[in-house]
Amino acid sequence: MSKVLLITGASRGIGAETARLAAAHGYSLCLNYLHNEAAASELLKALTAGGHDAIMFQADVSIESEVEAMFRAIDRDLGRLDGLVNNAGILEPQSDLVDMSPARWQRILETNVIGSFLCAREAIKRMSTQHGGKGGSIVNLSSRAADLGAAHEYVDYAAAKGAIDAMTIGLANELGDQGIRVNAVKPGLIYTDIHADGGEAGRVDRLKSGVPMQRGGLPVEVAEAILWLLSDASSYTSGSFIDVSGGR
Repeated sequence: MSKVLLITGASRGIGAETARLAAAHGYSLCLNYLHNEAAASELLKALTAGGHDAIMFQADVSIESEVEAMFRAIDRDLGRLDGLVNNAGILEPQSDLVDMSPARWQRILETNVIGSFLCAREAIKRMSTQHGGKGGSIVNLSSRAADLGAAHEYVDYAAAKGAIDAMTIGLANELGDQGIRVNAVKPGLIYTDIHADGGEAGRVDRLKSGVPMQRGGLPVEVAEAILWLLSDASSYTSGSFIDVSGGR
């Protein structure tokens, strides 16, 4: 029987590439999306046409009732959950901190932090051996911004990812004896649409000269790290971080 995996923010970028790779590894998938129904539908169609088991579910991960409804749909349509990829995240336009508003920080923290917390909580209820589950794996999407700070651009986003790092370590310690491993992947400059959301679609090309490997990364290169952390090949790895950043 195939393992069941939820990927949040699965309609584009790293989330979509993770879905394609996970399907190829035999996972049954729930593809979460918020706004881009067309992209999620196209991905779902491609996966099911290839014989893969998948559903899609629209939910704002920052809203508790919507997250709970999504997990109930997984229970009903796919069965016992085995893994969670907390990938959903947002950026606001580039700005110095002095020009940011509390409302902007609230939006960033609600999606990037509260959303990851809510999904992790519901996953734990299903996977923890203390709750009658059979274990599983959670992979959080952090960012190298948590270490570098994203000055003059996204200090709020960097702070949110710093919170994800702390949650990853704390959860790994909480859940180590409950059959759940918790790890994180920290992408660097990756070619995804999120840079356009921040107001600079060409940001990776502008900054890639500062990467030791002298290039930006591809979403599939991040997906490979995520799939390893989900898999039994990383069975003794928890509370760990993989930088996928070209050395930056």
